[in-house]
This record gives sequence, C-alpha cells and structure tokens, in this order.
Amino acid sequence: MEKNIPINKGNYSLDTCEREELFNRNRAFGVEDAYAENRAQWEELPRQCQVADYPLLVDLELSSLCNLNCPFCYTLADGFKEKVRATLMDFGLFKKVVDEISGKVFGIRLSLRGEPTIHPDFIEAVRYAKSKGVQEVSTLTNGSNLTSEFFTRAMEAGIDWITVSFDGLDVEYEKNRRPLKFEEMYQRLAEISRIKKCAGRVKPVIKIQSVWPAIERNPAEFYEKMALVSDLVAFNPIIDYSAQAAAQKIPYEKDFICPQLYQRLVVGADGRVLLCANDEQSEHIIGDARTQTIHDIWHGKPMNEVRQMHRQQDGFLQMPLCCKCYLPRCTREHAVQVSGRTVVVRNYR
Repeated sequence: MEKNIPINKGNYSLDTCEREELFNRNRAFGVEDAYAENRAQWEELPRQCQVADYPLLVDLELSSLCNLNCPFCYTLADGFKEKVRATLMDFGLFKKVVDEISGKVFGIRLSLRGEPTIHPDFIEAVRYAKSKGVQEVSTLTNGSNLTSEFFTRAMEAGIDWITVSFDGLDVEYEKNRRPLKFEEMYQRLAEISRIKKCAGRVKPVIKIQSVWPAIERNPAEFYEKMALVSDLVAFNPIIDYSAQAAAQKIPYEKDFICPQLYQRLVVGADGRVLLCANDEQSEHIIGDARTQTIHDIWHGKPMNEVRQMHRQQDGFLQMPLCCKCYLPRCTREHAVQVSGRTVVVRNYR
C-alpha cells in the first residue's frame, strides 16, 4: 500500500526561515551530532516503519493536574475526569525511567496534559535527567510559574527547550488563560530574554505557541510582539471536541500511518503508558512503567499490534482512539499575510 505518514503535522511556524534556522541551531547547541542524527531518525524511521531499539523521545508527564481553567482545553471535555486520575508523577518512577533510558534516548519531554511546573520536583527532574546524560530536556508550560527565579533555576539545572502556551493578545489572552494577566505574563517573557542575554546563553530556547483561533484576527500583531521575547513563534489549529462535532462525518487522509508509533513513548503521571501523545483521556494503555521497562513496552505486543494494524490499508479506522485523532484528518488551507510574508494555515475540516 502507499504510505501517508505526516511527520510534524499539527504544529506550524509563524516565523521567518532565518529565525527557524537559528532556533534549530541553538536547540542543537552542544549536542550537534546527536541532534542531527535524532532529527534524521525522527523522519526516516516512521517512513520506513522501522522500530529502533528505544524510542527517540520519551514523554514523562510530571503532572496531569493543571492550575488554570482554559475554556478550550480538552480536559474540560465530557469524561476526562472519569478516565484520567489527575495526579503528580512519583519522583521515584521518574528516576527509574531516566536511569533506564539515559544514553539510549536522545530527549525527554516533561509535559503532556497538565502543568508540569507545579510538580515540586520539576527543577530536580531537569537536573537529574541532565546529570544522567539526557541530551535534550524540554517542556510545555502555561508560564504561570515562570518567574525570574524559577526560570533561572531551570536554566542552571540545564533545561534545553521551553515552549510557552500564549493564546492571544490582551483581553483575548486573559479570556483563554484564566486567571493569568497578559501584561504580567508578557513582561515575564521579556525578563526571561534579558536573563538569557545577560548570562550569555542560547539555551533554553523559548518557543511561543498559540492556538490559531486566538490569533486569527491579528496574526501579524501577535507575531511581531512575541518575536521580541522568544526564539520561535508557532501555532496549532484546534479541534472541536464537542458532541456535535463528534457526530459529524470526519474526512480522513488516504493511506494514513501514524508516525508516533516509531518516534515516541508516553508515560502518564500515574505510570501507565499511553499509546501516543494524543491519547488525552488514557483510552489505550499499552503498559505500566512502574512494573515494566521502557524497552519491553516499546517492543511489547500491545504496541506491535497497533503498528501492524496501521500498516494495513486504512487500518487506523479499526481503532476508536485513532479515529478521533487530528493526524489522519484532512485539512483545508488558506493563506494569511504576516509581516510581509505568506503563511499557510491548515485547519481541520
């Protein structure tokens, strides 16, 4: 069968080619050869449906709890609280996983559904992973705890990459990121940039990420403001998780195979291992990191059965979780002008 394997679908740059290149160069700083190999494998292994000895990335969800109440968040969807036991990851479990994968896995990501920086051992988690030789430690945060002091501690601990969700400007931001205030949060980003510059650091690279509906009325203004306080500006389309949307017939791409099955493994805060990073409600559990090794789960029967199913013609349709995912969905494109450049926006039909 033909293969349709979208490698990085769903997150799109709003930035210039020059800034994207510099972002990637700074992200690779100090581990250039390993980074280049990891990026090549990130694309080639899925295209060849080849399973490496270990995943290229392990997501370690430090927290499935959050300290905000954002109206568009899927954690507010029906059934989330019934299916997901919101908690903080046991630090002993974190160390168990890191001890196994250090020297074998290029990167770890300390986030998934909740706000990772509310974990009391967040800084120690970064420090421990870097001490064990993990080459890239990254996280996604709402920025609520990114004070000057917290950021400095994280930087000194060795964090490589921080993505900050920043959905809109001014009143729009405050509507989407309750109860945070726009000006206060923007000044925090400016202070982070100042701290990095004064310290002569290029890491952690700072990426600003928004959902498209929050900036669609003013993408150029959003970009120009956020580019001043970050290394890269990006956006995500958003899927309507309402019952009405779920009842609509979804158009899918032909010959889809999921790339994540060959890229990453996701350990939830409770230790259960999810099929992928898009399993928001822990619907498809493939193992338990508390009692199994990452290697055994990565090569285990549950994961291999899904890989085999996806290699069949439209095999993903046999899986309820995959049918809801954004990766196999068709998109529609339109172009917008951002600071004299044409940016293509892909939304889900």
